[in-house]
Formats: sequence, structure tokens, C-alpha cells
Amino acid sequence: MSLATVTSQQNAALAAANAAAAGLTGTSGTSSTAATSQVGNTAISSLSGNFTDFLNMLMTQLQNQDPTSPLDTNQFTSELVQFSSVEQQINTNTSLTQLIQLTQAGEVMQGSAMAGKQVTVTSDHVPLQNGTGVVQFTAPAAEPVAIAIYNDSGTQIRDANLTAVKGVNTWTWDGTDGSGNTVPDGSYNISVMGANTDGSTTALPFSVVGTATGVLSQSNGIQLKVGALTVPFSAVQSVGN
Repeated sequence: MSLATVTSQQNAALAAANAAAAGLTGTSGTSSTAATSQVGNTAISSLSGNFTDFLNMLMTQLQNQDPTSPLDTNQFTSELVQFSSVEQQINTNTSLTQLIQLTQAGEVMQGSAMAGKQVTVTSDHVPLQNGTGVVQFTAPAAEPVAIAIYNDSGTQIRDANLTAVKGVNTWTWDGTDGSGNTVPDGSYNISVMGANTDGSTTALPFSVVGTATGVLSQSNGIQLKVGALTVPFSAVQSVGN
């Protein structure tokens, strides 16, 4: 093994450590923590072995150098400093990985305290829980409003027409389709359209209300479960009792 090979391997070890830190946010749950820890430990073990090989070769070449043509000690010193720098970077990445793990664990614990409480969230899906779904929308004026609910295949299963008051309105879905049949609890796509005076329609801003049922750690961050609906914590507007 040459010094160039060792230097190349030290860079590979650093890349593995960087991948370990990035991997924590690219995988979900406990598996991401274990995988990240394993990659980080492998990178450090690889670096330790390469560091020992580097020192052994350095000492061997120094002991057997040609007195008439001595080796460039500045080059050895530079490579030694570089290797030490890589070691420090891997240690920093390991500490960062541990910090991210602790932060995520804290977020999960905080989020779990919301379980069982009523939450209002921003979503284009309404959670149907125990046969009930609640939608809150804001109308710019007293006007006719059309609400449509769709299943996963995009088929409209229920519509409702009502006259909204100016401001915040609440509509409760009883969990039945257009034929009066009860549909199973789940997450259903919903649209809320207001009628304009010129005959056109405008999508109205709305949020959905449900009971928080759990917390998930996913690749895109900590998610809140509201029945079958999953939303990021940034979508939570309010939390009730």
C-alpha cells in the first residue's frame, strides 16, 4: 500500500462519515439511527486502520531512506496533518449525528403529547374518524359553497352545497357517500369552492379538524398522524383539549 493509496482511503472514510450524517435525514425511524451509527463506526474504524498503516510506512521509509537523497519530510508532515484533520472531521460528523438523533427523539416525545387531542391542520385531505370528518373554511362573503369529497382513485363520492356566511364556516361530514352508504374511516381528498357573482368559482382556503393519533419519524421530518391522515408539524394550526 502506497502513501497515495492511504490518502485516497482517508478521503473515502471522510465521505462515508458525511454520508452517515446525511443518511439520518434520508431514512425513517429506528432503522435510520442504526444504519447511520453503523456507517459512522465503519468510517472511523477504517480511518484508524489507515492511520496506523500510514505511520508504519512513514517510519519505515524514514529509517531506510538514502542518506544522499533524503525523503521530503515536509511532505510527510503535510500528509500527517491532513490525516489528523480528516480524523477530526469524522469525529465532528459523529457528534453531529448523535445531536440529530437526540433532537429527533425530543421532537417525537413532544409530538406524542398531542395524541388524543383535537388538532386543526392544513391539508387537502379530510380525516374520517369514527364516521365523522370536520372541515373549516373561510368565505369572503355570504355566498353559495360547493364541497366535494373524493376517494383514493379520484372518484367523487360525496358533494354538499350550502350557503356560507362571511368569515369562518364549519362543515361536518357524516361519513356517508352520495347514496347514503357509510364509507370506511380513512383519508379523503376534499375541495371547497365558492361561487362568484359572475358565475365563476374560486377555491376557498380551508383546514381540517381531527384527533391526533400518533407521531412518525420519516425522511421528510417528524410527521403527525390524524387518523389515516399524515401531515408535517408545520401544518398544525392549533391544538385543543
